[in-house]
Amino acid sequence: MAKIQSIPQPVIAKVHGIATAAGCQLVATCDLAYAAADSRFATPGVNIGLFCSTPMVALTRAVHPKQAMAMLLTGEMVTADKAEQVGLINEAVAPDALDARVDEVAQLIAAKSSYTLKVGKEAFYQQRDMTQSDAYHYCSRVMTENMLAHDAQEGVDAFLGKRPACWQGR
Repeated sequence: MAKIQSIPQPVIAKVHGIATAAGCQLVATCDLAYAAADSRFATPGVNIGLFCSTPMVALTRAVHPKQAMAMLLTGEMVTADKAEQVGLINEAVAPDALDARVDEVAQLIAAKSSYTLKVGKEAFYQQRDMTQSDAYHYCSRVMTENMLAHDAQEGVDAFLGKRPACWQGR
């Protein structure tokens, strides 16, 4: 799970079915998550006397604490619509549209600078557990370093020149 958030590439979960326990943990861990509208999610360990403590780590970082606690304490299934409402997934879509929607999002992201994505993803996870003051200080440094990167300069030049950017990943 830690590797998913530490690699520079965005990781997208695509769920078409039931994601329980470690499956739900995986969905909560991924950078983005999309699910077929008929998918369901749960942390059902409590039903068999085994609290889902490791899935809890990702779940509590992805959804509101009260919603996470309800999932952990009841073990009940949550619909894709509810999962979207509480922030476990980005979007619930019609089952026959799931592949196309995930491909669309992946292509949209893949068209961006790999360097910028790496910098942004790393900063996102680093600043989450900092105080607000420390997070602003850290992210200001990240922004300054990012502005000096080749891809940032290329992006600004492309924008001003009204042309597509030619990313080099640096």
